[in-house]
Amino acid sequence: MKEFKTILETYKGIDFSKRKAALATVVQVRGSSYRSPGARMLMLDNGRWVGSISGGCLEGDALRKSRKVIMSNQSQTVTYDTTDDDDNKLGIGLGCNGIIDILIEPIDPEADHNPIKQIESFLGFKNYGVVATVFESHGSDNIKVGDKSILLPEGNIYSTNSNLTQLLDKDLDSMVSKRKSETKFYKKRKVKVFFEVIQPGIDLLIFGGGFDAKPVTELANVLGWNVTVSDECVAHLIPINFPKVDQMVSCQRDYVAKEFDISPFTAIVLMSHNLNYDKEVIMQIIKSDASYIGILGPKNRAEKLIAHMENNGIEMTEETRHKLHYPIGLDIGAETPDEIAVSIISEIQAKFSNRTGGFLKYRKGPIHLKDSKDDQVFKQVYLKNFFPSKKSSS
Repeated sequence: MKEFKTILETYKGIDFSKRKAALATVVQVRGSSYRSPGARMLMLDNGRWVGSISGGCLEGDALRKSRKVIMSNQSQTVTYDTTDDDDNKLGIGLGCNGIIDILIEPIDPEADHNPIKQIESFLGFKNYGVVATVFESHGSDNIKVGDKSILLPEGNIYSTNSNLTQLLDKDLDSMVSKRKSETKFYKKRKVKVFFEVIQPGIDLLIFGGGFDAKPVTELANVLGWNVTVSDECVAHLIPINFPKVDQMVSCQRDYVAKEFDISPFTAIVLMSHNLNYDKEVIMQIIKSDASYIGILGPKNRAEKLIAHMENNGIEMTEETRHKLHYPIGLDIGAETPDEIAVSIISEIQAKFSNRTGGFLKYRKGPIHLKDSKDDQVFKQVYLKNFFPSKKSSS
């Protein structure tokens, strides 16, 4: 979500009476690459860009290609073959060992199908959505490169081409259950479509406004998460101490369940250093839809909270224990508040990415590939009435 936010912020600052722009999106990777499908870069005709589609090696050439797209007002897919370490067509030997397809789309701020407006809609998603984008087409049913069908979280379908919607209807549904972006081919491979699963951004809810909460909020902000800090002591909620949070909420412990909208995409961190306060808060949040609840402090402190819940009738099911993390964070040898913040944020990122947080050197297979849906967060992240009704609009 951070890349979406950065692109949208830059877009809103463009004076289109003087400038023109295009959007580049990685739509397919065969082999290895620095960025995975879905990576985006906003490019202006004056040479400025934000976002990235590689580690810096493809951006310059994509910027040159974007000028043609801007002049013709036609979307175009560009393929980069980086499998040859000695191939210097782009001025350097890339050594990535991958073939990368980049879709470049012109941006018209007045157009209904402006891809930046679609990105803006992604930021409002509260559940999973799917974007299907055509990046190769050879005259099939008037389907063009750049055409899109978007399955919105409430189940409606927005499309730039009704023929495309009919072609993809069943596959749009299936991508939601797979939770995995992929490329599919249609019309005897004449039409290639990139299905991108859009996951809502992470909402980080921190209970406790102590000094050690500040670095946690700052790192979360860097990642583009939505950050809230809550404490029942208003003296702890000083704006100058938390310049990077989206909101600060003074809430008494008895009203936590009513005050906050907690979803499967919420990560909760208890770091108040007040055991009695944490006891009351965890009683109200343990049955929420939050996929992650982390408890700061030693293991025996967290066990006191669990004992308190059990003594008050809360059953510690396997699912309940799965969402609890204590001691909080990954084992990286953290000691200082800043190091502990890195440990906490890394664990939450691993949770929502379905990873264990181990060394990449020991991982088999592509490093960007998400694990199977039965791992970690998918045991908690579920969709209630995901498709109440399906309506198509174009």
